[in-house]
Amino acid sequence: MTSSRSWPAFTSARKPARKRVPGSARKRTPTKAPPNGAQRPLEVEVRAALASLEQMSTQRDRENLARFGITASKVFGVSMANIQVLAKRLGRNHELAAALWDTGWYEARMLASLVDDPARVTPAQMDRWCRDFDNWGICDTVCFCLFDRTPHAWAKVAQWSDKRDEFVKRAAFALLASLALHDKRAADEPFVRCLPHVERAATDERNFVKKGVSWALRSVGRRNAALNAAAVKVARRLSASPEAAARWVGRGALKELTSPAVLRRLPARRLDTKGD
Repeated sequence: MTSSRSWPAFTSARKPARKRVPGSARKRTPTKAPPNGAQRPLEVEVRAALASLEQMSTQRDRENLARFGITASKVFGVSMANIQVLAKRLGRNHELAAALWDTGWYEARMLASLVDDPARVTPAQMDRWCRDFDNWGICDTVCFCLFDRTPHAWAKVAQWSDKRDEFVKRAAFALLASLALHDKRAADEPFVRCLPHVERAATDERNFVKKGVSWALRSVGRRNAALNAAAVKVARRLSASPEAAARWVGRGALKELTSPAVLRRLPARRLDTKGD
């Protein structure tokens, strides 16, 4: 997704319906927590989380996945709002996040991005998870909720921006957009250094790549007046490109970044400012 909305996935807040996934043997009830704060075995935690996701699944949410263009091989059909509720209940747990990811369930992987500890995420884990991205929903959510909070985020923007795989390449720009939205203390220079990656990737005609590039360029240009000026220069060049994808990215970004509504809200921070 490449709009200016601050959440990358749909968020129905409906009360969870008590339905089971078609084909399951019976409706399962989540395992109760052990008394006195005792730690449950990891496999029990995983089974309990999957049971909770299955219990919250609805036909409507399965249909929503298709409506939003999200395809995955294993889905329950659970709204993002309900996944967030479950994540809050579980709290941060790096080992559980890894185990949930390995189940391959779409909603379990969304949940993993919310419960993992950014301080314990390694570059190797980021690469491994990124290679598993198979739709924009999981790509954007992991970048937006987890990867942009790790100390490795900037390096991965540069590394992934030249990859061939569609969702790995999109991840570079979903991550850049997320950094622009969330890293309030970052100086301007890292964003300026990423603009050549944006300009180079803008010629990629694949839908999810060019939309990710557009999202990144517009997000950088909305940070402050100096970055707006830098992003507008890139957008003008792209608008004049002979490549159709680049023109689409450039014209869309130029229209937004030069609009009175955006310009009125821009902080006047200089490029050489080192954060707040």
